Amino acid sequence: MARRRDQVLDAGIQVLGSEGARRLTYQAVDAAAGVPSGTTSNYFRNRAALIDGIVDHLQVLERRDWENFAAAAGPADAGELADTVTRFLQYATGPERARTAARFALYLEATARPELRPALTRGRETVIGWGAEWLQHFGSPDPHRHCEILFDYMDGAAFHQLAFPAEDFDPGPGIRELLRGLLD
Repeated sequence: MARRRDQVLDAGIQVLGSEGARRLTYQAVDAAAGVPSGTTSNYFRNRAALIDGIVDHLQVLERRDWENFAAAAGPADAGELADTVTRFLQYATGPERARTAARFALYLEATARPELRPALTRGRETVIGWGAEWLQHFGSPDPHRHCEILFDYMDGAAFHQLAFPAEDFDPGPGIRELLRGLLD
């Protein structure tokens, strides 16, 4: 049962991220998930419940990705940290493009549905906590604030890449310059 629900939520993220919020319907999610018509509505009684489910599921997926990147990274210096952040940003705007676009769509949905903000904020704060540890290790005098600045930059770079895709997307130079400014 949980497997089918996750399948529906994965499809919901794909629809939201690749086709936009207006196309997020039961029928579109059922079709994307390859499940019988009515399956999505069996799990989520209305669109708001579907969006709530997507928010929670997205947080789980993004947390898993960050944990994997953090475990594999272990940067020894700020240059390696910049390389790690660059790889993650290229992953988020490449293979996980639809998921990243879905997250931005949910941010916009939160302007009309403020009750989504706590869950979206929790996910961001968790990752900022991990990043702040790295920045503190590399000498940041205000690691939490500096990590917020880094993430704001990453969100902006990701948003720009999603809206105006560049084949040669390389956020590395900007990330390195930003980290130099924050850590010097």
